[in-house]
Amino acid sequence: MKIVLQRVQQSHVSVNQHIVGQINQGLTLLVGISPTDTDAELQWLARKCLDLRLFPDPEGNPWQASIQDIQGEILVVSQFTLYGDCRKGRRPSFSGSAKPDQAEQIYEKFVAFLRQSGLKIETGQFGAMMQVEISNDGPVTLLLEREAKPA
Repeated sequence: MKIVLQRVQQSHVSVNQHIVGQINQGLTLLVGISPTDTDAELQWLARKCLDLRLFPDPEGNPWQASIQDIQGEILVVSQFTLYGDCRKGRRPSFSGSAKPDQAEQIYEKFVAFLRQSGLKIETGQFGAMMQVEISNDGPVTLLLEREAKPA
C-alpha cells in the first residue's frame, strides 16, 4: 500500500461536479492498493496516519500533535495511479496495483480501520473519475509505504 498524506486546511472530492466527500482541517490521504496488501499493512498504515505528529500544539509548537489530538478530519481517496510504473515507454503501466474488485475491498477495510478512531472520515467514490481539491497546509506532504513481507 502507498499513501500520499497531505496536511490540509480543507479538502473535498467531487464526482460529476457533486461533492461526495469534504473535510476541514485534517488530512487528505491518496491511497494506492497493491494486490499483496494484508490486514497487517492496513492496520499499520491506519495507525501511522492517526498517530503521526503533524500539527502544532495549542501553544503553536510545530510537529507536536496528531490528527487525533486535534480532533481533525480525514478525507480518503483511492488512487491506483500511485502504482504507475513509468520506467518503460511513454504510457504508465498499472500492473502493480490491485484489480478493482480486490482493491475496493482492501480500501474499504482501510477506511474501516480509520473510522475506529471516532474521527470524521470522508471518502471519494471508489472507481469513479474524481476531482480532488486540496488546500495543503504548510505544505506538508508525506509518502507512506508498507509492502507485505514475503512468506
